[in-house]
Amino acid sequence: MLLFYKLESAPSAGPYGMKPPVVLLGSSGHAKVIIGMIEENAHFDVAGCTSAAGGPGDVLGYPVLGDDSILEQALASGVSHTFVAVGDNRLRLELLARVEALGFDVISVVSDRAIVSRRATVGIGAAVMPGAVVGVEASIGYGAIINSGAVVEHNCSIGPYVHVGPGACLAGGVQVAEGAFLGTGCKVIPGVKIGAWSTVGAGAVVIRDIPAHKTAVGVPAIVRLID
Repeated sequence: MLLFYKLESAPSAGPYGMKPPVVLLGSSGHAKVIIGMIEENAHFDVAGCTSAAGGPGDVLGYPVLGDDSILEQALASGVSHTFVAVGDNRLRLELLARVEALGFDVISVVSDRAIVSRRATVGIGAAVMPGAVVGVEASIGYGAIINSGAVVEHNCSIGPYVHVGPGACLAGGVQVAEGAFLGTGCKVIPGVKIGAWSTVGAGAVVIRDIPAHKTAVGVPAIVRLID
């Protein structure tokens, strides 16, 4: 489920105005960053956010519409686009499955201040944050997050629901499997494979493959014996 990262034209207008509305799932700091990115690229209008605690309230001036139980009502009212603005990988997987089952169109959000090669691909539901770099023939999977200032070099493969943390740096040809989390400022040398649902600690330097469902920390990164 990969798309070229830039829309060739703005989506068709919806009943809310010139730009189609999008409802965000989430109301935390992560959601605030996503709102800022949507405001930058001006393809959509933010209709509001959901929150686990429900309303009332607002996020950067946009209303908290309620908890996720309002999604069917939002869809019926003409809000057909959504984005899951949640940093937790497993929760993001669950919420993406839910909104797709309801029939929403899930969007991807790429900051105008990110540098993304036109020969890279960015999956539906993915976020590429300000200052991030995505190189030639890199692929960013469904629902993945490339956080602020992260570097994903040429020919990297970032699987679905992955979160590459702020300032992380992945050299060429790195493969990151589904659901893995790469902590702030970590570094990965060329060609390394990181297994599904594994965690790389902040500041770690990965010089060898990491199996699935493991945690690796340190310089060089070593897999912890007990997770």
